[in-house]
Amino acid sequence: MSLLVVGSIAYDTIETPTARVEDSLGGSALYFSAAASLFTPVNVVGVVGSDFDASKISFLKKRGVNFDGLYMESGKTFRWGGRYFDDMNKRETLFTYLNVFERFQPVIPEHYQKAEFVFLANIDPELQLEVLKQIESPKLIVLDTMNFWISGKRKKLEEVLAYTDIIVLNDEEVREITGENGLIKAARAIPQMGPKSVIVKKGEHGAMLYHEEEFFFVPAFPLENVVDPTGAGDSFAGGFMGFLAKAQTLDLPTLKKAIVYGSTIASFNVEDFSFKRLEKIKMKEIKERVKLFKKMTAF
Repeated sequence: MSLLVVGSIAYDTIETPTARVEDSLGGSALYFSAAASLFTPVNVVGVVGSDFDASKISFLKKRGVNFDGLYMESGKTFRWGGRYFDDMNKRETLFTYLNVFERFQPVIPEHYQKAEFVFLANIDPELQLEVLKQIESPKLIVLDTMNFWISGKRKKLEEVLAYTDIIVLNDEEVREITGENGLIKAARAIPQMGPKSVIVKKGEHGAMLYHEEEFFFVPAFPLENVVDPTGAGDSFAGGFMGFLAKAQTLDLPTLKKAIVYGSTIASFNVEDFSFKRLEKIKMKEIKERVKLFKKMTAF
């Protein structure tokens, strides 16, 4: 059930219409791990600076997250700042300081190289390729990317896509990568690039799966108060892949369940800043919310 994530570890400064936090622990690798570790052990590869406070990730270690692939370099940890508007689906980046992440060259520890499930978080496609060269024979490779790489490093991204089983994109990204304006046409075009399946994240409108000519839609769980949407996509991916790694099955019914669990965990994630909600969450709460998902979508 080995699950590997390669991604960023960051300190975030976040402004919302009602609050502001500084140096809130975040990054794709940690949000993913906080969600996936609810189902299965996770191996992390990432880099931090000498200012990183390892005590903040002790709850992840207790959950079976292995940080043998976490490298500490001289300098400062990656920092990102963003401001959310009244419509929490919209945000602007205030600053991005790559710091030690700018020199990140992922080295996969030997005992990680047999990973069966691999999540390539949103990093440079050249680094994603370097990761794939070090993995022996994974059962499932899931890829995340963004507009910056789609437009800026298209050829390298296409090389990564050739190895990818599932790609996770938002609706804007899937349109850009395929050149199709219609979401359905765009989803149908993805398998021609390599991935067998595509998951399209639609924010407060949920997510869509296209797999072997079939579509599956799941809504976002309705919440009265969203505190901080940061990390929602990565916690969704973590819940999705954690469920699959535990199930050890990749058929359509299992993929559907995995998306529901991913959406459920993401809904908890946005209820507080950083990992405050995911740190305390219990599987009983998750299953209760999954039941509500079933009730909302059955007819």
